[in-house]
Amino acid sequence: MTVLITVWGASPGVGKSTLCAGLSRWLADTGLRVDHFREEEILTRPQFAAVAEEFKTAGTVEPETLIEAAAKFVDAVVASGDDVVVADALMPFVPTLLAMGHGEEAIDAFMTDLTGVLARVRPVMVFLDGNAEFALSRAATREGEQWLDRYVGKLADYEVSPPVADVASAVTYLRHERAVTLGAVRRKDWGLVVIERADEQPPDEVLRAARRGLRPWLGRTAAHG
Repeated sequence: MTVLITVWGASPGVGKSTLCAGLSRWLADTGLRVDHFREEEILTRPQFAAVAEEFKTAGTVEPETLIEAAAKFVDAVVASGDDVVVADALMPFVPTLLAMGHGEEAIDAFMTDLTGVLARVRPVMVFLDGNAEFALSRAATREGEQWLDRYVGKLADYEVSPPVADVASAVTYLRHERAVTLGAVRRKDWGLVVIERADEQPPDEVLRAARRGLRPWLGRTAAHG
């Protein structure tokens, strides 16, 4: 069965994309067929065309559209014969649902549907935990202060709860997003690997921790590669 490794984190700047690239290289080096699904590809992969179009025209995405896209994604994964998909900030869509105003009860119902759709793959989340304030600062150093202003403005426009008006309130919201995301995944018995203080560790240490944590969900070749 294909393993779907979905990588999330406590905040932008915590190292998700770096870890995805490292995991993809490691798994490919063990001889597995790997699909590295980059974060921006949700706008270009054909399975998610309806999601991209709905967001473009309406500024929102309905849960049903996400479920339908996930089903098409699973069909494509099974047809491809890939052993592992490493997805950067893709499923379970919890931050997207929060941004669209859905509460925890609705998110739990969505997760039940999504988990059923993913029955033909083996979902496991790697969550990079850490200090959201520090991670945002690191992202701003990398991308520029204008990036941070745009990010805070985007959260404010979505009217998330708790509301966001500045960096401090963005950090408060991200803590809420973290709690809801981890809670939703745990209640549906997905595989879960939480890497503590990921923002304080060098990328190679984070990769080693992820490799150790993923061993129960991966085949023998990858697990000992």
